[in-house]
Amino acid sequence: MKKTINVAGAIITNDQDEVLCALRSPEMSLPNVWEFPGGKIEQGEQPEQALYREIQEELGCTLNIFELVEDTTHEYENMIVRLMTYKASILKGEPTAREHAEIKWVSLDHLRSLEWAPADLPAVNKLLAADQTAV
Repeated sequence: MKKTINVAGAIITNDQDEVLCALRSPEMSLPNVWEFPGGKIEQGEQPEQALYREIQEELGCTLNIFELVEDTTHEYENMIVRLMTYKASILKGEPTAREHAEIKWVSLDHLRSLEWAPADLPAVNKLLAADQTAV
């Protein structure tokens, strides 16, 4: 039986309506694909607590965490990932790639140009659909 990993991800936006995207490093599982930054939810943690902690560890900044955007489960070859993705903004600090190969701010209309991790795609699609209805 495959192991299920619970993960929280952050859709961090800035004042220019750009989204912070993180490129998984070659050493990570699923290398060289883009994702929303975040990480594993530890035993006894709420998703928002895990997200707050992971972003401090991975990017060196603190977040304001808002509503849940997407809760999706994706089955990979060797594991099942349940990803809860939240809207967020940076409260303090400048994001720095500590674990990822690269991080960059990407406008909504360029999100599809990146090769996303499959578990992150439903949140990307929901973001873009919401952007269309906002027009």
